[in-house]
Amino acid sequence: MPDFKTIDDYISAQPEGTKEALITMKQCILKALPDVEELFNYNIPAFALVKNGKIEQQIMIAGYKKHVGFYPHPTTIEKFYDRLTDFKQGKGSIQFPIDKPIPCDLIIEMVKYRKQLINSDN
Repeated sequence: MPDFKTIDDYISAQPEGTKEALITMKQCILKALPDVEELFNYNIPAFALVKNGKIEQQIMIAGYKKHVGFYPHPTTIEKFYDRLTDFKQGKGSIQFPIDKPIPCDLIIEMVKYRKQLINSDN
């Protein structure tokens, strides 16, 4: 896998359908957290959730042939479980098919929820 310098480079290298879905997901995340720090984790795009100047958690996205992966954290998936039943899930991941609209409002809510949890931890 290439060593991408930016998340936009990663997105640009994806097949067309995957690229469009990732662009939409990134826009959703930036709408929820406009000042989020972008980085890579396991060579996939990640968005840092920072508390007191320290990265506490990351929300990640990844492109695949038929879906895009969204990795918000298992507790976030649990919180929104009833709204995610139409999507394939793993312990900490959700798969959004690239041939269906990306659920932006849901992603925004999930990202804000995760950030709220980080901020409320002691």
